[in-house]
Amino acid sequence: MLPSLYISHGSPMLALEPGASGPALKRLADSLPRPEAILVVSAHWESDRLLLSSAAHPETWHDFYGFPPPLYAVQYPAPGAPELAVEIAGLLTDASLPAGVDPERPFDHGTWVPLSLMYPDADIPLVQLSLPSRLGPAFQTRVGRALASLRQRGVLLIGSGSITHNLGELDWRAGPDVVTPWAKAFRDWMVERLEADDEASLHDYRRLAPQAARNHPRDEHLLPLYFARGAGGQFSLVHQGFTLGALGMDIYRFD
Repeated sequence: MLPSLYISHGSPMLALEPGASGPALKRLADSLPRPEAILVVSAHWESDRLLLSSAAHPETWHDFYGFPPPLYAVQYPAPGAPELAVEIAGLLTDASLPAGVDPERPFDHGTWVPLSLMYPDADIPLVQLSLPSRLGPAFQTRVGRALASLRQRGVLLIGSGSITHNLGELDWRAGPDVVTPWAKAFRDWMVERLEADDEASLHDYRRLAPQAARNHPRDEHLLPLYFARGAGGQFSLVHQGFTLGALGMDIYRFD
């Protein structure tokens, strides 16, 4: 059975400058059975309600600006999975989590950037699930649990965000060994609570975790972690690191 994953996708430049995360993602993909399909909850598809991408051939969306031209040439032409999207919407609705489909939604960079490093052939059917971010961590845990059975059918469930994400306090000149203490303290607290399977504290992270609001002025990049945890089992750490001083690049799996 496949695990569920939480991937810190960092900057869109990860697609061209993978650093330490690229090899870690490739090793992770190579260690797993080949998925029949992939479902991603990305921090970059916020919504008022649950929606599934249902296009047969979604476009690659370069949903950012100010980056070098080669990045805008990157394409990730993975096929969609319209029938799977409809089925997943039904599973969610049956779990009292009403969901619909969006036949126009493209793949945003929270999805295609990490997958371009894990599965560069772009030949595995791919669906995105939106993030109703205003509903918070406990809701995402419910969503993950409602879809956990998909793992037994070969569907790889991924939450894509960043374990720390305050773009206003990044050091764009920092080398890979520079780690901001307040970002590390938050990351370490999250790992400790995940290892302890302390769901109550994790759901209340905004009050309990050190420097929570500083690490996540908004929590859309952390919420996909709760989806992955809800969908999986025992926590394990795949990769740890920071870029630009305070942008966490951790990768977690839940077996």
